[in-house]
Amino acid sequence: MLETGTADCRIVVMVSGGGTNLQAIIDGVESGAITNTKIVGVISNNKNAYALKRAEKSGIPFRCVSPKDYASREIFNEELLKAVDEYAPDLIVLAGFLVVIPPAMIRAYQNRMINIHPSLIPSFCGKGYYGLKVHEAALARGVKVVGATVHFVDEGTDTGPIILQKAVEVKQGDTPEILQRRVMEQAEWKILPRAIDLIANGKVTVQENKTIIEE
Repeated sequence: MLETGTADCRIVVMVSGGGTNLQAIIDGVESGAITNTKIVGVISNNKNAYALKRAEKSGIPFRCVSPKDYASREIFNEELLKAVDEYAPDLIVLAGFLVVIPPAMIRAYQNRMINIHPSLIPSFCGKGYYGLKVHEAALARGVKVVGATVHFVDEGTDTGPIILQKAVEVKQGDTPEILQRRVMEQAEWKILPRAIDLIANGKVTVQENKTIIEE
């Protein structure tokens, strides 16, 4: 369980693209749907990510840490962890961050790092399943229900303890793009802010690789 006491839970959001989930978090904090929480930083591996403009517009500190700027992956991994540590976060939120998280960071922030994945884990998850690829695979398989999952990050790929899930109906004539948008609107933008609020208020614990939520 996150020990936040009476102080706001300090979160760092890590993103690679447009930042729609980041915006859902920003809106949640501003509306009061996410309580006891302060976004202290936004980190992207992509200097052109629109998410950074969202952060700037909201007055949130931000920076880009890109593998392209370093001589080796090892150096990048060290600099990424250093950048995160400088914000002194209580919780790290991966909101469409398309870079492999260094093992040292996972160990340092065990059960303090969460990810949003656009499927009902364990379906359509793991290596190679990200972005539109998830929705393409779901439509190719002909499933009738998809959804999204918020989970803690461990050293596997999409294998950490599940916090929240929400199902979304697949409709006749869906394209990957249409389905992606529906999953974002009906699932991702709802359960990610909810998970952050639960964690920030000390209502999530992990026991034997499963979460227990106090409502």
